[in-house]
Amino acid sequence: MENQFVWNNRYNIGVDLIDKQHQKLFRILNRLFYLGQVEEKSQWVCQEAIKYFKDHTLEHFHDEENYMASIHYPGLKMHKRIHYNFREITLPALEQELKLTDYSENSIHHFLGACAGWLIGHTLTEDLAIVSGETIKQWDHLLPEEEQAIMGQTIISQLNSMFQLDSRLINNCYHGEAFGDCIYLRLVYTTEEGKSWEFLLVFEEELIISTLGCVIKTKSKAISVMLMQVARYTAKQFVERIKKHFPSLASAGFQEQLLTYEQFQKAFERDSPQFSLLFDTGKGYFAYCMTTSDTLPSEESEAMLVTENAMAQVQKYLNPDRSY
Repeated sequence: MENQFVWNNRYNIGVDLIDKQHQKLFRILNRLFYLGQVEEKSQWVCQEAIKYFKDHTLEHFHDEENYMASIHYPGLKMHKRIHYNFREITLPALEQELKLTDYSENSIHHFLGACAGWLIGHTLTEDLAIVSGETIKQWDHLLPEEEQAIMGQTIISQLNSMFQLDSRLINNCYHGEAFGDCIYLRLVYTTEEGKSWEFLLVFEEELIISTLGCVIKTKSKAISVMLMQVARYTAKQFVERIKKHFPSLASAGFQEQLLTYEQFQKAFERDSPQFSLLFDTGKGYFAYCMTTSDTLPSEESEAMLVTENAMAQVQKYLNPDRSY
């Protein structure tokens, strides 16, 4: 098998039951990855393997939550919320995509990428915190489920209005994990009081190509400088619509940055997001994250896009050797 999900000892948290279950989940994902590579695979075999992964995941959540309760772990409530999100929102949405596309190669890729990314991110953050007794600060400012649902519907409506996409929310505790070849944009608004609002937008490249690429009639399967410029402008218009829900941003100053995946991770981890939402648009994945802070971002000035350097920065960003 050319590609597989490799277990790393740093994923061990030191609780034998939980560590063995994590390793088993990796083995199941690798089996699914193999089935997705075999052209003559049986859809029934794939369905059974996915059902097995789902059942084992739910069993693992149950055992892990019981363990946390037994040691009186202070972060149990938030941890259960993350489990609930994956169990009740992410997995059903991924399963629906598989069924709607008749278990296409792309939908299997999405399923495996989302599950593996979630599992690795969750293990290295929330699960490791169990044994340290600490709570994860990353979710300190995450807004209640009701507000997440309202914002999710707002974004779905905007995606439909601007791109005629029928999108579905698949995660409202998105960890910032990679889910394919993506473009990472950060739009920073600064109020007169000095408060910083950051909108981090992640577009799977195929989403940009299949929507904006059709508008400018490009036949390329890669993102060109022209298409990237259109995507930047469109992303700003998208955020302009969203920020109407926040009156304090009416006269805020604006800055824009293109980020590598590593820069995105640092920006994502620096402040606890209020919203961290992942969507399946039917044409590719899209993530929307929003944070507020009393301090300004301290990235290298060369990463900032202004009229004078925008073309050069975009060309540099789209270089095939750029790092994710």
